[in-house]
Amino acid sequence: MEPSLPPGLYIVATPIGNLSDLSPRAAETLRRADLILAEDKRVTAKLLAHAKAKAPMVTYHDHSIEKDRRRALDAIATKAVALVSDAGTPLISDPGYKLVRAARSEGLPIFTIPGPCAAIAALTVAGLPTDRFLFAGFLSAKSKARRDGIAELAGLKASLVFYESGPRLGEALADLAGGLGNRDAAVVREISKLHEECVTGSLAVLADRYAGSPPKGEIVIVIGPPLEQEATEDDLDEALGLALAEMSPSRAAAEVAARLGVPKKRAYARALELSR
Repeated sequence: MEPSLPPGLYIVATPIGNLSDLSPRAAETLRRADLILAEDKRVTAKLLAHAKAKAPMVTYHDHSIEKDRRRALDAIATKAVALVSDAGTPLISDPGYKLVRAARSEGLPIFTIPGPCAAIAALTVAGLPTDRFLFAGFLSAKSKARRDGIAELAGLKASLVFYESGPRLGEALADLAGGLGNRDAAVVREISKLHEECVTGSLAVLADRYAGSPPKGEIVIVIGPPLEQEATEDDLDEALGLALAEMSPSRAAAEVAARLGVPKKRAYARALELSR
């Protein structure tokens, strides 16, 4: 049996599909850990069998309460505790940051064992700009909240990365096309698994492709930055007309100005004209 690691919290990235993607260092960390905090013990048990690790597991996930976190912190003070998610890098679109923040505030050692991340993996195959990007996690399942969230990101001059589920993919892509314009995008599915695929095209084309035919598996949406071209008067009128059907002139102007990259004063003046 390998000797235990020094006490502390070890954040261990796990495979997002192919178990062979587990790094030698991550496997060694899992074998030498005294305790493993797992999102789902049934999922992690398969990983531990692959790594030949036999440390006991305790459940720690989005619904863990303060008492669970306190127990984890007490363990970290005297033991090597590995934090894993079901797939990928812990803390990326999961609540592990609360434990890390608490451990850091108590002066406990924290170590990262880097590895797979679906957002980064999707960026590498999408063929879209990667010099500046924003990972925005999951869009809201509710239509209005989803559209509002998209509107907040419309003016950002960067590629956007989202996680999404198969059943919601078509609606999400349609709202993204409506809120961001017809940008280049990619739907990356089942990364590193047998049926991995990357489908590219405009947001409108992808929305049509997946409307009514939701795919299976884990999905990442990657969207290119805004097109570098000046909006025409027709573009402005069309966008404002759609926005004014659902919101006030001032709000419609702010959203459209951000999305099309036009001055707010110009958009607001035209919105007032169209609303009369």
